[in-house]
Amino acid sequence: MKKLMIGSFAALFLTASLSASAQVDPEDQIHFRKAGYSFMSWNMGKIKAMAIDESVAWDPAQVQAAANSIAATANSGMGALFGPGTEKSIGDTKTRVKPEMFTDREGVTKVGIAFNKAANELATAAATGDKATVAKAFAATGDSCKGCHDKYRND
Repeated sequence: MKKLMIGSFAALFLTASLSASAQVDPEDQIHFRKAGYSFMSWNMGKIKAMAIDESVAWDPAQVQAAANSIAATANSGMGALFGPGTEKSIGDTKTRVKPEMFTDREGVTKVGIAFNKAANELATAAATGDKATVAKAFAATGDSCKGCHDKYRND
């Protein structure tokens, strides 16, 4: 069953990538994916400030909104924004993606599935309103981000 789900995800990822990349030029794909990751990072920062650093008062509604935004973005098909021609910077539109992102389908699928799972689990944790549960799910989501960054992003 798990192999079927992973295979289905990979097929969906590939289909979405081919379909969306045909509709959006490479420069815009880079721009849109950077915007999506920046949006998720901003929302991760809000959760971190409340659940980890405690530099901002705990607000379960705000945490849930941020976690839902992360999950929605993670599930939006952003893999489609890694189409042909987006493996390098184009003009003023810079990318830090490593070439391996475009050749290691198995590895990319693995980190993509891990991130989607973690983002969805963060949203589920946020719905509980429990800070400790959110902090644990936040750490797992951050680890999934790091897993991709370490393999597929240049510093």
